Amino acid sequence: MSTPFIEFRNVRFAYGEREILRDISFAVADGDFAAIMGGSGSGKTTLLRLMTGQIRPNAGEILIHGKALSDFTRDELYDYRRSMGVLFQFGALFTDLSVFDNVAFPLREHTKLPESVIRDLVILKLNAVGLRGIEKLMPAELSGGMARRVALARTIALDPALMLYDEPFTGLDPISLGVIAHLISRLTRTLKATGVMVTHDIGKSLELVDQVIFLAQGEIVFTGSPAQMQNTDLPWVKQFISGSPDGPVEYRYPAPTTLQQDLTA
Repeated sequence: MSTPFIEFRNVRFAYGEREILRDISFAVADGDFAAIMGGSGSGKTTLLRLMTGQIRPNAGEILIHGKALSDFTRDELYDYRRSMGVLFQFGALFTDLSVFDNVAFPLREHTKLPESVIRDLVILKLNAVGLRGIEKLMPAELSGGMARRVALARTIALDPALMLYDEPFTGLDPISLGVIAHLISRLTRTLKATGVMVTHDIGKSLELVDQVIFLAQGEIVFTGSPAQMQNTDLPWVKQFISGSPDGPVEYRYPAPTTLQQDLTA
């Protein structure tokens, strides 16, 4: 078998004394698209931050193409980050820059290409997301769906080998969500990139990905294909799919005392 693009081996992570991830192990094959799912606070975004090297695990290893991320030199870490594209939640466009300058930003930051070539590349990337002709607009002039597509154009500016998506469907209407989902799938496959997406969305996400990694209380409770996820009997996953208030995820905060005890104290 080929070496996975990303592999977590018995990773543990805590913010101070608050443990977030416990004994996390999984692999994402080169060219595959994986979804990380789970309830709020389960550690999904922390996994992304570990993948990018922003934070380091307290224990265990994170391997990129078989090499421990903790062993990367500064130049190797820089090259690795340059090879990834990140679509942030809500897009995170630079509000004081035009659409053109937003998409051009990574090209200007990480390459020495002449402006004439950067211009052609920006137009090409905007055309890929169906927005050619809006180069002069400012982010405040865009709808939510358009802003997300501009952010996606910026994400693919350097033709990344690794695409990371942090809740890409949040706040979108059904039509915009469908458009973004189609573009994410098409562009990730066209670039032959490895994809990792943190998401709460069930319907569209399961149509896009090859693998689902499901977190609950800082542990992986399920990993498998979308079809296997939909057919599993695991209580955590079944409650997540159905959206039921009854199950292992409680909506009440686990206070140490009951209301009756508080009233009689």
